[in-house]
Amino acid sequence: MDKAMIIEMDSVNKSYFDGDKGVRRDVLNDVSLRVEPGERISVIGHSGCGKSTLLNLMGILDVPDSGSIVINGKDAACLSEKQSAAMRAMDIGFVFQLHHLLPQATVLENVTLPSLALPLRPDPKLVEARALDLLSKVGIAEHANQFPGTLSGGERQRAAVVRALINKPSLLLADEPTGALDSGHAEELAGLLLDLNSDEGIALIVVTHNDDVASMMDRRLTITSGRLHDVCE
Repeated sequence: MDKAMIIEMDSVNKSYFDGDKGVRRDVLNDVSLRVEPGERISVIGHSGCGKSTLLNLMGILDVPDSGSIVINGKDAACLSEKQSAAMRAMDIGFVFQLHHLLPQATVLENVTLPSLALPLRPDPKLVEARALDLLSKVGIAEHANQFPGTLSGGERQRAAVVRALINKPSLLLADEPTGALDSGHAEELAGLLLDLNSDEGIALIVVTHNDDVASMMDRRLTITSGRLHDVCE
């Protein structure tokens, strides 16, 4: 395996048992993918085609039926549960359609929370300084001591992005991050993700239904009949 790659997926298959129909449904078939450091990728396709499943596999939130997934040179199949959790904390940032911020915690407390999951606890002052710097980059530093309920939807999603980046991951996985935003704010957030991708040197993979957001990425992929393809412009 090429250690320069962030992710290497080889011949990955994933299926789920459909209890209502009593059958096993194939979701991903023979998927192979290489993701380089700093790469910008969008994944599109109809609802239920396997986009979120692909992201969950990349984020070690799920395991494939067969095939291999290597992240930063480490085979995910060889990791213990503790090692998997450590890799998610250190190497992978997640952004979802819903921000999932804790309403009883301030914005600053929310975005620094993932640092508590690191195997080696960093200096809280350094974590706070990074958080404030990132909050400034996304334009909501003045809301650091406010509670999420006082922020707009777009501001809450910006805070969620900062939370995903706080531990300096090499990979940012975003699952429909603009799905709850109007078109203007969706493109604004996508632009912000690209800026942070450049500033932080992270690989960015965005699952989206928004064609405008997808087209902002350098590489576009689609899933059809469980197979992953590059979109030809």
